Amino acid sequence: MSGSTSGDGITVAHADSWAGLGTRDVAGRHERETSTDLEMAPLATRATGAGNRDIAEEPDPHRTCFERDRDRILHAASFRRLAGKTQVFVFPDDHQRTRLTHALEVAQVAVSIARVLRLNVALTEAIALGHDCGHGPGGHASEDALAPYIDGGYDHAVWGADVALAQLNLCHETLDGIRNHSWSRPAPHTPEGEVVSWADRIAYVCHDFEDAVHAGIVTGSDLPAVVRERCGTTRREQLGAMINGMIEATVHTGRIGMVPDTAEALAAFRRFNYDSIYHRPESRAQATAVIDMLRALVDAYIASPHLLPGHTDGSPVPGSAEAAHAAVAYVGGMTDRFACRQAVTLLDYPASRLPQGIDTLLAG
Repeated sequence: MSGSTSGDGITVAHADSWAGLGTRDVAGRHERETSTDLEMAPLATRATGAGNRDIAEEPDPHRTCFERDRDRILHAASFRRLAGKTQVFVFPDDHQRTRLTHALEVAQVAVSIARVLRLNVALTEAIALGHDCGHGPGGHASEDALAPYIDGGYDHAVWGADVALAQLNLCHETLDGIRNHSWSRPAPHTPEGEVVSWADRIAYVCHDFEDAVHAGIVTGSDLPAVVRERCGTTRREQLGAMINGMIEATVHTGRIGMVPDTAEALAAFRRFNYDSIYHRPESRAQATAVIDMLRALVDAYIASPHLLPGHTDGSPVPGSAEAAHAAVAYVGGMTDRFACRQAVTLLDYPASRLPQGIDTLLAG
């Protein structure tokens, strides 16, 4: 199948292809930068040329700098591996979220808000897609597992921007949004980054609850009254209420935020998820198993760094800080399944100590 020749001297996909523009006039990157500048809010982030990057590049003739960032993240190994990393449930079934589907849902929520507020949609999407690329296997437990090996601890937001995505030479605005999307971090320097901070929280409280409902852990009637009354009991209702609450607040004040009643419901929703889902005994046991396994792997690679890919030349020195950093980078980049396989293969790790769900993996 090599396509079909058209009367215009080009190859088209289908023998009966007809699609066209109705014009030969197209807009390049510079023209689009100029036209969108007039449409955007005054404090929205403008795309200019190749963008602010650590290593200077030539501008792309067609894509803005933030569109290039979004595309680079989409093709990055650290982004692809999110498909094999825990959101809430280790080794999720077909209906439960992974870290990848979480990133996609965050992007959908953030872009929905950014379009209405006339912000830079490409920057918003790039930050949202990349915001969790620094997560290790096994969910947030990986941060506790890897923290002792890194000065200042292991923060997935900082690690994502400064290590996991560093080789992509992303724009400073994109990296800032990724580095500071967590509410425990300083505020992002762009309104687009601020939108992603909210979108992350909105997305995960809603979809983590939905996954827990499908797993039979909680029901809609278990939600606090303030959540049921102001946001509803289904993901569709909840997302709509929270997105509209952000748009309403921003329209009235010009600031990125949420109307107080809805923000109160979001906070109550998040507390409920922590109490009923994330901190339930089964989740704590899962986290403990993840921490023990990941630390065993890191310790093994620190002691024998020649086992790390690309380190067969005798560097770094076993037991050194450089060995620790390389080991954390390697283990932190693993998917759940690969980490478990490495533990079994490299360490003869007992199957009984692996995170729950691994029994299916070992039988396959």
